[in-house]
Amino acid sequence: MLELSTVVTSYGAVRALSGVDLSVPEGSLTAVLGANGAGKTTLLRTVSGLVRPASGSVVFDGRDVTGLAPDRLARLGLGHVPEHGGVITELTVRENLRLGGLWRRSADFDSVLALFPALEPRLGSQASTLSGGERQMLAIGRALMGRPRLLLLDEPSLGLAPMVTASIMRVLRELRSSTGLTVLLVEQNARSALSVAEHAYVLTLGRVTWSGPAADLLADPHLHEAYLGRNEVPR
Repeated sequence: MLELSTVVTSYGAVRALSGVDLSVPEGSLTAVLGANGAGKTTLLRTVSGLVRPASGSVVFDGRDVTGLAPDRLARLGLGHVPEHGGVITELTVRENLRLGGLWRRSADFDSVLALFPALEPRLGSQASTLSGGERQMLAIGRALMGRPRLLLLDEPSLGLAPMVTASIMRVLRELRSSTGLTVLLVEQNARSALSVAEHAYVLTLGRVTWSGPAADLLADPHLHEAYLGRNEVPR
């Protein structure tokens, strides 16, 4: 579904990605882990067209989409939920959801509300009144309104209570099994991400320093400590 080949992305003189190779199989949930400043957000922004790589290629569903504009990528079936969700707080929950499916002929509210039932009684409320967990649900729901084939998620658990994080991870598992949605998940909460992912990559200062089955990284404390730090070693 997604293939990155030797991708280099820079911000001026600062190189954020240095020759990244990454593959996301169709229908899989792939996690990208790493410390702050590892290049995880830049990776997603490069895939979704928000920044253009200096070199390398991004291939989505067999098509070279390197540097393609975000709106064109959305029409091809790529959804992106940025860090902190990016909901429009001045709009209602319903209006935010409608924006997600604006270019679709019909809006599929029912399936989104089935995944996030907490949003239904808040449809007429301004997004500014939502809790952090509800905003994250709204952000994911808005992206799903566009019926993406590949969903990019940037730190969906950031600042959320463990129970809310578990709920969001459960929804991701349901989506993968019921719809075949392909997900590329960037996370600092390694344990949560690895519990739902089949494949994992670790980024360190813009380079892939480990890749393989997520279960291997989750199960091996030595591997876990070497790439993610002592505090994230499973107990």
